[in-house]
Parts: sequence; C-alpha cells; structure tokens
Amino acid sequence: MTGHITVGLDGSRESLAAADWAAREARRRGLTLRLVHAWEGLTNPDRDSGPDEPMLPELAVPRHWARRILSSAENDLGLRHPGLPIVADLVAEPPLTAMAEAGREAELLVLGSRGLGGVTGFLVGSVALSAVAHADRPVVLVRAGHGADDERAPDADGYTASGAPYRAVVLSLDVSSSCDPVAEFAFDAAARRDAPLCVVHTWDAPSSHADLLSAARERHTEAECEERARRALTAALRPWREKYPGQSVTEVLRTGKPARNLIALTADAGLLVIGRRKRSSPVGAHLGPVAHAVIHHVGCPVAVVPHD
Repeated sequence: MTGHITVGLDGSRESLAAADWAAREARRRGLTLRLVHAWEGLTNPDRDSGPDEPMLPELAVPRHWARRILSSAENDLGLRHPGLPIVADLVAEPPLTAMAEAGREAELLVLGSRGLGGVTGFLVGSVALSAVAHADRPVVLVRAGHGADDERAPDADGYTASGAPYRAVVLSLDVSSSCDPVAEFAFDAAARRDAPLCVVHTWDAPSSHADLLSAARERHTEAECEERARRALTAALRPWREKYPGQSVTEVLRTGKPARNLIALTADAGLLVIGRRKRSSPVGAHLGPVAHAVIHHVGCPVAVVPHD
C-alpha cells in the first residue's frame, strides 16, 4: 500500500487519540488511513480456524478483543470522517516488530504517548520510544484526550469554534547541521493548517569567565554572538520562506536548556516538530536528550523527523 498514514492501536485512550489525530491528518493530506493492531498470538488473523486447526481456548478471547479493537475504531472513525479511506489490519507479530515495519511503509506513523504520567498499553512506553528511535520516516506521538478542538485556538472566553484558526506549529531547528527534512515537515504542516509557524533556535551564550575572556579575545561580545546566531537562523530558513512565500514565520532565539525552552514555548501550540539525527551506537539507535525530554513533557502532539 502506498500513500497512507499508519496508526498503532492497542485499545488505550492514548492510541484512540492518536487514531483520531491520524484521521484528521490523513484528510488534510488526502491519504489513506491504516489502522494496525499487533499481537504475536494472532498466528493466522485473516481467517478463522478450520476443522483441522482448532483454536486454542486461551487464544480465543484475546483474538476476539484484537478484532474488536480494530473494528470499533474503524467504525467510529468512519462515522466521524466520512469519505476517508480506512484500512484495518491485524498483524501477527510482536508490537515492536510490527510498528517498525509499519513505520517503514507509511508516509507517517502515529502512536499514542502518555509521557511520564505512567504507562498503559504497549504503544505508550517501550514500543513508542523504540519506533521513534529507529524509524526512517516521521513519527507523531499524541497524548490521551487530545482532540480536534485542541488543534485550534480558543477565543477570548476560552471557547473553541470548529472553524477557529489553528494553533501555531513550533519547529525546533539546529542550524549547525542540515535539517531540511525537519524544516520541510514543519513548513508543510503549518501551510496545510494555515497556521503560524514559530521557529526556535537555542544558541550557546558565554557561560563562564573563561568563555567571556575567550569571546573577548575573538572580539565577540555576547550581543555579537547572538547576532551571528540570528543570521544563521535567517539563512537556514531563507529557502523555505521562498518555497512557502505566504507562510507566517516567527524566528525565536533562546539561550539555556533547549528542552526547557521548547516546553515553555509549546504551552499553546498545536504541534511541535523536532529532528532526530540518524546515527547508530554500540547499543543501537537512540534518542537524544532533547527529544527524550520533550516527548515526555510537552502536552501537544510531537512530530519526530529523522535526518542525516
């Protein structure tokens, strides 16, 4: 199957919120929505056991609930998103394996996330983190309770109308490396929503007496360092501003901890987009400290986009 968004379902509130977000995103992109439930006990999920293949009693109930999770979500999403092509698949593999394969095949993989509040369901803990760390395509993590109204900005009285403007998309950009896939994802997401885009770059200010002396020897004051960071950010965004000439873009420079800045700046955001460098280590792929922190603490959906 080509041209689709995949969401992993396990029946938890987090995964159902992820499915609803994925359905809205599929409509925005004109793509098919694929629902996937994985359980390795589903040795032959596409047909019932025949007379020569009796179903083990201990598998009958789990298989029934696996099918019910998918059929219930498919029916509910079909009613709330009429006309959206939906495919539901039971996958007879461990969740870690299934989500890794699903991420390679889809344009976007969407999973439920509960952050540090605890873990329920296989898609909000090790599976989600593993999928983010290993995926070659973007992965979006969505919290329980997040709905369509949360994507749009409330009015002065705190109410959100169905046609209200979308909340801002926040992009965390590291100008020291090539992050074209990350910038492209964020600009595209903002353009599809007609939402403002806030681009955040955290730069390192001289933090000690030794740093200040070194900067002085190089004839760079802290203000000059900030100006260099500003010029670098503007230069990195120039081709994307030209590609999306009508897009509203705000450039924000911050010092300090990148994760802390992003948590504060996304309090009213509709989506956070961050990058993840494709790299291997002796223990395999892993998340950097910034990505790990925002995944656990940011309240809005987080898109993690891999890049070289």
